[in-house]
Amino acid sequence: MCENKITDSMKASVLTAALPYIQKYYGKTVVVKYGGNAMINPELKQAVMSDIILLSLVGIKVVLVHGGGPEISNMLKCLGIESRFVNGLRYTDKKTADIVQMVLSGKTNKDLVSLIEVSGGKAVGLCGIDGAMIKAEKLNDGFDYGYVGEIVSVDPKPIMKVLEEGYIPVLATVGIDDNGQVYNINADTAAAEIAAALNAENIITLTDIPGLLRNVNDPSTLIPHIYVNEVEELIESGIISGGMIPKMKSCEKAVCSGVKKAVMIDGRVPHSILIEMFSDEGIGTLMTM
Repeated sequence: MCENKITDSMKASVLTAALPYIQKYYGKTVVVKYGGNAMINPELKQAVMSDIILLSLVGIKVVLVHGGGPEISNMLKCLGIESRFVNGLRYTDKKTADIVQMVLSGKTNKDLVSLIEVSGGKAVGLCGIDGAMIKAEKLNDGFDYGYVGEIVSVDPKPIMKVLEEGYIPVLATVGIDDNGQVYNINADTAAAEIAAALNAENIITLTDIPGLLRNVNDPSTLIPHIYVNEVEELIESGIISGGMIPKMKSCEKAVCSGVKKAVMIDGRVPHSILIEMFSDEGIGTLMTM
């Protein structure tokens, strides 16, 4: 009956084994980009929040950056507005921009703050508009995306103030230009820019796959470690393709901007953040210089 019971001795052993990793990251900043099934599945969501709270309690400065694509799509559907995508980015007209701001900065952001609070943590919700934290301009690469923006600059001071007070910053990825126009910002891109502005130790991206795979249909082909100078070659060979391109390019941007490492991990694995940070093997795909 009690064969699977975790004894006090086992708990002590786990904590002792984690100590070197806690010491390694103590006082450092870690950015977690949150999305995928880990953001939808209630059990996975609770596991992610527990991981983040634990990291915060042992002295690691955790910054949670989130998107909210499914929630935005659901709201648009309820309002009878069709979701349209251009090159994988949500086409954002004026009405959609208002809904993006409402859903990301309002409901999604505050739901996550509330979940952290009721789970025993302390959190403050922010978006890129607050303190003009994320300055943006219209994305212009030859295609029309509407009010989809690219980041001009990130002012980390609002985030740092929240961290200094012992709270977990929860950031919604909308930006603003000098005229007050709000832009929808890709969450992977925003997380990379925020990590760079904070001089973060690492950035962890939660995904719905084990990491970067040589064969997308075979999890055993996971590539555990790549260097930034391999990214373009992997794109050209087709190993990095489709929706994986912006994710890996964002990791590349973060590392090239001074973040020590970027990791893409499987958010479907409970407590994958702790497995990544508190073990030598880690989980997923690691990118470094």
